[in-house]
Amino acid sequence: MTIEQSNLPDIIQKVTIQAPIQKVWEYVSSAEAIAQWFMPSDFKLEEGYEFTIQSPFGPSPCKVNEIDEPNKISFQWDKDGWFVSFLLEENDGETEFTLIHGGWNEVGAIVPKAGRPNTEIRKTMDLGWSGIIQKLKHLVEG
Repeated sequence: MTIEQSNLPDIIQKVTIQAPIQKVWEYVSSAEAIAQWFMPSDFKLEEGYEFTIQSPFGPSPCKVNEIDEPNKISFQWDKDGWFVSFLLEENDGETEFTLIHGGWNEVGAIVPKAGRPNTEIRKTMDLGWSGIIQKLKHLVEG
């Protein structure tokens, strides 16, 4: 009899921003703008571009996987299978911003850079992302 391992679910956070999609896109598509609400990086809006995010656990190598302007940016984050997607959808002059942080390993796996179980890291990051997208909302609407 085998025990089935299940991966942790994606983190999904949504916020409605009182701004047109193009304005929100400007805040999620350049290194300078992303640094204002997320973390410093040398991101470039170019599929396949390899960049580094300066995270609390040290530099994290990343790679841009997909760009669908002005609706989606997706990138690989670090070397453990994580990905992050920024999804934008405009409705009546407002923009729904959805953040997805996926690629979590099976429950209890250790996140090497943090040296802690992914269940702990996911919980911390879920709370962190909640604050981060609120910061984006206030920055864009400000």
